Amino acid sequence: MDTGTAARLERIGTDGKYVIVPMDHGITLGAVTGLADIESTIDAVTRGGADAVLTQKGIAPRVHPNKNGAGYVVHLNASTSIGPDSNDKRLTGTVKEAVRAGADAVSFHINVGSEYEREQLENLAEITDEADEYGMPVLAMAYARGPGVDEHDAESLGHAVRLAEEVGSDVVKTSYSGDAESFERVVESTRLPVVIAGGEPEGDEATLEAVRGAMDAGAAGVSMGRSIFQHDDPEAIARAVSAVVYEGYSADEALREAELGVEV
Repeated sequence: MDTGTAARLERIGTDGKYVIVPMDHGITLGAVTGLADIESTIDAVTRGGADAVLTQKGIAPRVHPNKNGAGYVVHLNASTSIGPDSNDKRLTGTVKEAVRAGADAVSFHINVGSEYEREQLENLAEITDEADEYGMPVLAMAYARGPGVDEHDAESLGHAVRLAEEVGSDVVKTSYSGDAESFERVVESTRLPVVIAGGEPEGDEATLEAVRGAMDAGAAGVSMGRSIFQHDDPEAIARAVSAVVYEGYSADEALREAELGVEV
């Protein structure tokens, strides 16, 4: 790994661990709760301990004044919820554009097992090559997703994260398999740092239990969007997630630390 890539990885994480809050969902879902006033949300989650935030390139001017010194990741593909197939992620930017937007890293989404896998695999390989020229880290969002694919199957997730390493990514995000034992197989499939997605918000305790399980399995942290930015108190839930990742707290301990209360 070159010096520039290593230096930029330190801007989006801490000591090899990561709490990243993706907020690129505006292109997919529109200006949903938490994204209409994205400035306030960015301020809140970074005050709560998020290492970095992630958006599409056009939101960069709204990010930098509000991220409190945190890192910034620019996402390079997307689809919409009202289009014909949300798995069909298309390019929305380049590494060079991300550099101009002040990014510390770039990210790219690939659905392994979908009919769009081939094109997305080619795009990801091209992005990692371009990123090398700039010393720019690549976060691959590698999901097991497509017809007949179980999105939480550990073997499929392990294949997805290994694919990310094979084409030159630096960090890989994937779905949580549901328990620490099965997720160990996912983490062991690659030497890359593995971070988990949040998925649909299911409540604070469920979110933090998933983070605890992933960390117990050897994960390097999280890249959680809606579970954090759509929370009633984004700063508090970011603080709770950070406590699990960085302090080794249990879900209950993190809830109390963030004064969210234990759900019953």
